[in-house]
Amino acid sequence: MPAPPAATLAPAVWRWLGRVPFAETGVLQEGLRRDIIAGAGPETLLLLEHDPVITLGRAAHDANVLAGADELARRGVALHRASRGGDVTYHGPGQLVGYPIVRLRRGVRAHIEGMAGALIEVLAACGVEAHYRADAPGLWTRDHAASAAELERAERKICAFGINVHHRVTVHGFALNLDPALEAFRMIVPCGLAGVAVTSLAEVTGRAAPSPEALAPRVADALGRHLGLALTRADLPPAEISSGARTDEDSRADEIATEGGVATMDLA
Repeated sequence: MPAPPAATLAPAVWRWLGRVPFAETGVLQEGLRRDIIAGAGPETLLLLEHDPVITLGRAAHDANVLAGADELARRGVALHRASRGGDVTYHGPGQLVGYPIVRLRRGVRAHIEGMAGALIEVLAACGVEAHYRADAPGLWTRDHAASAAELERAERKICAFGINVHHRVTVHGFALNLDPALEAFRMIVPCGLAGVAVTSLAEVTGRAAPSPEALAPRVADALGRHLGLALTRADLPPAEISSGARTDEDSRADEIATEGGVATMDLA
C-alpha cells in the first residue's frame, strides 16, 4: 500500500526507550492511549528492545509455550499475557520492537499493511527482500533457490505483528528480528504456526546487523510516511516508564476477523 501524501501527515512523536521490561511498556502504552483519546497527548511511536519475554496474545493457546516454568526461570525469560491479537511470540535483545499508539485512520488492515510496507522498505535498504503474508500476518523471507514444492518450507518469518484497538486508537505493533537469539524461538510455537522457521536480518545477510537503537531513526522515518504521520523525535522522561497496575490491558475484547486474528478490538 502506498504511503499517504506528505501534505496529509498528522503531527506525532517517536521515542527510543532502550531495553525495557514488557509489563512496563504495557502500562505506558495504555496511558498514552488514554491521553490521545482525551485529546491530552500526541500520537506516539515507541521503539525499544525488551528483556527476554514470551507473550501470549488474545488468541493464544497455552500449549504453544513449549518450555516449562523451570526452564523459563533458568533462562531468565518472563511470561506475560497481552491485549494484542495473535498467539505466542518471543521478544528479547537484538529485536527491534515498535508500538505505534496512533489513531486508526484507514482501518485495521491498512494499519497493519502500513507497518509492513515501512519495514519491507527498511529491510530492502539493509539488503533483505521480504514480503507480507495476510494469511499468516508477518514479514517473510524466501530462499529463491528452493523448488516450487519446497517454497512454503523455504519461507522464514522475520517480523511479527499484533495490535489492539480501543476507541479507534491502536497499541502494540511489531517485532523485527535484527539479531536476537534465534534458539529462544524453540521455546514456543511461533505465532501458533507449527513448523514455522524464524530468521533474522543477521542470519539472512550473513553479516552483523545494526543495533535496534541504530536502526530506530530509519524505521521511524519509514513508519511515519506509511502510517500518515509527521514524526519528530522526543525524549521520554524516566518517570513515565512505570510498572504500576495494568488498566485496559485486562479489558474485554473481540478478535477481528481480518489479518488472521493479529488484531483485537475492545468492546467497551
